[in-house]
Amino acid sequence: MPAMECLVKTTDPVRLTLLQALLSDAQIPYQIFDQHISSLEAGIGVFPRRIMVRTGWLRPSRNLLADEGQLYDD
Repeated sequence: MPAMECLVKTTDPVRLTLLQALLSDAQIPYQIFDQHISSLEAGIGVFPRRIMVRTGWLRPSRNLLADEGQLYDD
């Protein structure tokens, strides 16, 4: 399996949707890690979801999110 790196962490489900849309529109493959932790945390949203990209996609994905003002963890 190719190496994956964390692009962004967020606890905001609306922002997560925005980030997914940006990456999908740019045809950048990604995976969401920790998305199902909500079943363990009773849906209170304290654990961040991580958007992961392959190492080769890290720079273009960071550039994309920086251009959109979305390259930060919350």
